[in-house]
Amino acid sequence: MSEQPLPVGPADIDAAARVLAPFAVRTPLLSFPVLNERVGAKVFLKPEMLQRTGSFKFRGAFNKVFSIPQDKRAGGVVAFSSGNHAQGVAAAAKILDMQATIVMPADAPLSKRERTKSYGAEVVLYDRDRDDREAISRGIAEKRGATLVRPYDDPFVIAGQGTAGREIAEDMATLGLAPDIVVAPASGGGLIAGVATAVKARYPQAQIVVAEPEAFDDHGISLSAGHREPHPPAGRTICDALMALIPGEMTFAINSKLLARGVTASDKEVGAAVAFAYRELKLVVEPGGAVGLAALLAGRLDVAGKNVVIVLSGGNVDADLFAELVA
Repeated sequence: MSEQPLPVGPADIDAAARVLAPFAVRTPLLSFPVLNERVGAKVFLKPEMLQRTGSFKFRGAFNKVFSIPQDKRAGGVVAFSSGNHAQGVAAAAKILDMQATIVMPADAPLSKRERTKSYGAEVVLYDRDRDDREAISRGIAEKRGATLVRPYDDPFVIAGQGTAGREIAEDMATLGLAPDIVVAPASGGGLIAGVATAVKARYPQAQIVVAEPEAFDDHGISLSAGHREPHPPAGRTICDALMALIPGEMTFAINSKLLARGVTASDKEVGAAVAFAYRELKLVVEPGGAVGLAALLAGRLDVAGKNVVIVLSGGNVDADLFAELVA
């Protein structure tokens, strides 16, 4: 009996790349001698904070919103997000002249809430500990005839995020190098599912590693268990973008097949990575975007003599928190 095909394949990512080409930034691969010397490897950083809206999320959001048929666009779109998906959906809707309503936690960084509003979106706040954000979003979508844009469990979203992996594969090929290890963070798992699909299509021997905050490592736990498992309730982390309780169903169907393993970093290590990126590399990375770099700097990856790619997934960090971390 043959295996079921995965929900997203390389052809879907190629199609997303064609959709995104006029709108998204093709972010470069950056390499820094100071980082290479520190870890004893050739490290390439994929700086998605240079992407439109400051994170990779624009890729998947735009690909999904663009896929909505013209006769369904009048109702607008609804999304739920702590910030980066919110901004991606809001920006995509603005470009395509559609109304966006974003359901955001009341404790999301003020900068992310204000930037979401700046794209013309309506922001509806909810209590992260008491309210069901998906139920709120579904209710709004049904009432208005809007399309719900999920943050990760959607084939168009995953394919859009996968364009980051496609660019990594193409740029490594241009350099004449094969990636040994590719690291990306995960909340629901859309980014790393897309990246893994694109990279493994060209470099099947590459190890794809998921990076998560310590005690919020539901992907690592699930990979070890062989099925979706939540992380134990653990309060908060400075990686506010990476607090999903359990991997997505669609994303884990991909990640369980393509990912090698998971690594974690503590909030202290993530903070040190944010400071290192700022001081040594002159890059502004939000904590959730820096967790892969944190794991690398903390020695959680066996990288000696290898070609390593780390996805820095975003740079939308609250100014006060950033000042505290880099002080």
